[in-house]
Amino acid sequence: MRVRYIVFMGVSGSGKSTVARRVATALGWPFVEGDDLHPTANVAKMRRGEALDDADRQPWLDAVAETLRAWRAEGQPGVMSCSALRRMYRDRIVDGRDDVLFAYLHGTRARLAQRLADRRGHFMSADLLDSQLATLEVPMSPPERVVRLDIERDAEALVRTVVGVVSESAVD
Repeated sequence: MRVRYIVFMGVSGSGKSTVARRVATALGWPFVEGDDLHPTANVAKMRRGEALDDADRQPWLDAVAETLRAWRAEGQPGVMSCSALRRMYRDRIVDGRDDVLFAYLHGTRARLAQRLADRRGHFMSADLLDSQLATLEVPMSPPERVVRLDIERDAEALVRTVVGVVSESAVD
């Protein structure tokens, strides 16, 4: 099945938004920043350094899934960033479809912590990294449709990799 939707996933600081925006630009597809879909209460909780639980994430995951449904209804492809840390979250987002590719950005804890320490102006507290790493269920292909991206590679190499996967899916 052809890839029509790409969800860049991983813990905070992995570069989801940066790489996702570049891939969206390269493909000419719309981009949605998943963080913008969080309810206000979730953002406030993360600003305080409090980890979200599954109940907190439900309205956010519903909004992410709804964005994909809207794109499908409009017949347009799209790119989104969303941590999608657990398999059940990814299953909820995919909604039984095989047109979604998860682009999993991963790196060492030390590298992720450094990136978070260098980041300014984001609501996600760097103190939540360990909580996110503990929650992360690494996607497995198969059964999930995923491309693994090492954050030690430069962003343009990651973009080329994802665009290549999308291009290959077009000839399947």
